Amino acid sequence: MMAEKRVRLAVFISGGGTGLQSLINASKRGALSAQVAWVVSSTRKVFGLERAKREGIETFVFRLKKYDSPEEAAEDLLSKLKERKIDYIALAGYLKLFPLEIVRAYSGRITNIHPGLLPKYGGKGMYGLHVHEAVIASGDSESGPTVHLVDEIYDNGKILEQVRIPVLKDDTPESLAGRVLVEEHKLYPAVLEKLIRGEYDDSNK
Repeated sequence: MMAEKRVRLAVFISGGGTGLQSLINASKRGALSAQVAWVVSSTRKVFGLERAKREGIETFVFRLKKYDSPEEAAEDLLSKLKERKIDYIALAGYLKLFPLEIVRAYSGRITNIHPGLLPKYGGKGMYGLHVHEAVIASGDSESGPTVHLVDEIYDNGKILEQVRIPVLKDDTPESLAGRVLVEEHKLYPAVLEKLIRGEYDDSNK
């Protein structure tokens, strides 16, 4: 069953947008009761923007250097989110620290997916293959994606769910990344749907 109301979701990206595509696909098949209404990228030349355009979704490139100050940038972004009546925000491979003003305005309604088992392997610089390289170097036997709420610190917000998969003896960062990505694309829409439905206790955010 889907939630009665289809909420409006903004997805923030910095790359190819495979995570974005997984959310679009879940919305189309009715597994996610949200419409991907806006896609925001931190850079112009990424395939994720092309994915959005192919789906007829409005896009925006959000770059701090276009503004006179970080405060002005955050104010403009928040204004645009409100204009589009965005209910929830999903970071899907977005590599920039999220503006504090947006975090406060959307408290408990911004999620991020991380390719490692937080709280290990989180923080600034821990993204993409860097995470998988660190996991393999550590000798850990497990890895997997984490979906968490976003606060003002990288990879710090309340963990909603994780999926654990084994690290194989012959894994490379690339092979581990590929298997984690498969799990990311299943986990993220499912967690977002539960968040929209109010199935997570938010008393200890």
